[in-house]
Amino acid sequence: MKEYKKFDLNKIKIHARELRKEMTDSEKILWKELRGRKMDGHKFLRQHPILHNGNLVRYNYFIADFYCAAKKAIIELDGPIHKDKKEYDEYRDSILKDMNMNILRIKNEELSDIKYVIEKIKTFLNLIH
Repeated sequence: MKEYKKFDLNKIKIHARELRKEMTDSEKILWKELRGRKMDGHKFLRQHPILHNGNLVRYNYFIADFYCAAKKAIIELDGPIHKDKKEYDEYRDSILKDMNMNILRIKNEELSDIKYVIEKIKTFLNLIH
């Protein structure tokens, strides 16, 4: 019988921590608007791991760009790399929606009008019950 190592949750934490250290310019712009409960008092976390379909041997996980636990809201910034990852993004969104997550995708280009993006996020959050 094959022996399995018990899953090490620290690996996921380390991965998320590395992503927080290496935020893109777009992520930095949006984080400035979300951090410190600036978005109508909602607390957001950046580069937050979300586990799914796990067991003691293996966890599957996604790392959300920004996550608000109170609203089960995920905000994803889509840069140029996402043009080639549409199928994966759809797959990922499908699993997250099955977990009752609410997902808002924002294109990096939209950040040039930050007031529009802020209103878009506020509207998105207000529609979640």
